[in-house]
Amino acid sequence: MKDMLAEIVAKKKDIVDRARLDLPLAKLKKQVNIGRFAMEDVFSKNKWSLIAECKLQSPSKGNFGHPYSVADLARMYENSGAKMLSVHTDPHFLGRNEDIPMVKKLVNLPVLRKDFIIDEYQIYEASMLKADAVLLIARILTDTQLKEYYDVTRSLGLDALIEVHDQEDMEKALATPGQFIGINNRNLKLFKTTIQNTIDLLPYADRSRKLISESGIHTVEEAKLLRDAGLDGILVGEGLSTAPDVEKQTRAFAEL
Repeated sequence: MKDMLAEIVAKKKDIVDRARLDLPLAKLKKQVNIGRFAMEDVFSKNKWSLIAECKLQSPSKGNFGHPYSVADLARMYENSGAKMLSVHTDPHFLGRNEDIPMVKKLVNLPVLRKDFIIDEYQIYEASMLKADAVLLIARILTDTQLKEYYDVTRSLGLDALIEVHDQEDMEKALATPGQFIGINNRNLKLFKTTIQNTIDLLPYADRSRKLISESGIHTVEEAKLLRDAGLDGILVGEGLSTAPDVEKQTRAFAEL
């Protein structure tokens, strides 16, 4: 069985290497935009927060075939009550770095850079792009890398959403000071989803941190189940962008 995560990470190394040639780290560091921990601000003001993802395709399903651009989705999500946006910058999701500054000009919501971060270079890059937060996937980072990258993220005024998939990932995440833990409902090798993964991992979580369920959330009933289980928010992509009425579905998830 093909390991999609390993394939994506291998290609990501090439992407980062090419980016370093075009813009060396020393020069990149001179172009950063120090943030103001905007994600922290959102979650401190709201008991429940929807992070809406401007998602066009996935590695497992291909192009979703909906008629919306990243810009279209960003506007609809903001108008419908999302508290934050997630914007892909990985080509496996049709993501582009340019989409983050474009979205930041269109809406007034904080933006999470959704990517597979394997090098601190990408964190400085996220700051240059004016992202407000980055995703740190515990599965693809060593304990040392996760702690170091978290520190770099905070030094730039950005928040970090530390993504976990199993108990081992959770332990790794909780060994950091990270306040945002994203429980991924997707099997990172096969890319299949079930929200039961979030429920199963809750006993191992630190409830004093902000817990966010990610992926595989398609119905209001599923969102309510997660809210009632004690989650602080959800990150939803396909469940919104492929809905028959995107704005109606966004409002339903945002207003629980």
